[in-house]
Amino acid sequence: MSKTVRINSVTRLSDNWGRLNSYEVTHGRRDGGEQTVLREVYEHGSAAAVLLYAPETGTVILTRQFRLPPFLNGDPAWVIEVPSGKLDGEAPAIAAQREVLEETGYVARDLVLVFSAYVSPGSLTEQCACFIGQYEAGQRLHDGGGLAAEGEDIEVFEISFAAALGMIASGEIVDAPTILLLQAQALRLAQPASPG
Repeated sequence: MSKTVRINSVTRLSDNWGRLNSYEVTHGRRDGGEQTVLREVYEHGSAAAVLLYAPETGTVILTRQFRLPPFLNGDPAWVIEVPSGKLDGEAPAIAAQREVLEETGYVARDLVLVFSAYVSPGSLTEQCACFIGQYEAGQRLHDGGGLAAEGEDIEVFEISFAAALGMIASGEIVDAPTILLLQAQALRLAQPASPG
């Protein structure tokens, strides 16, 4: 397969919270030929997401906030998620710490980057750095809720890890990074502890 990619033209469609561009691109095909396609790509920066887990209690911290795209799709507008947000020029681990504190009021300890993923690579440039961190139950520095100046109104709640996993199966959790992080933690917990 030819891996050639040529960007023939870029047309700016919108430049508000993020940028929406229309690209005319010529790329290689598996048969050795080429094809030219039009693609719209939304660019609003990359992000970090954190699953907060308390090993002592087996609980996690989740958030719920308004999301317009699910509502437009006919789904509930208030989506359950792990704390997450844009990098805004910071290193992913720094942004992860900032978002956890802003949204939940907790401090994330022992952050581990478990993966980085494109949530919708067909139309978004966003890559999400996904972390698992620990928190101490009952040790909130403030109520969280996000930044009112950014229009955030975030509910914060603590539930058992098992209940959170069950919310994937029931369809109550539909956010991809949240699902992936809960599954990653389930795999981590299933691994036998190393001797030592």
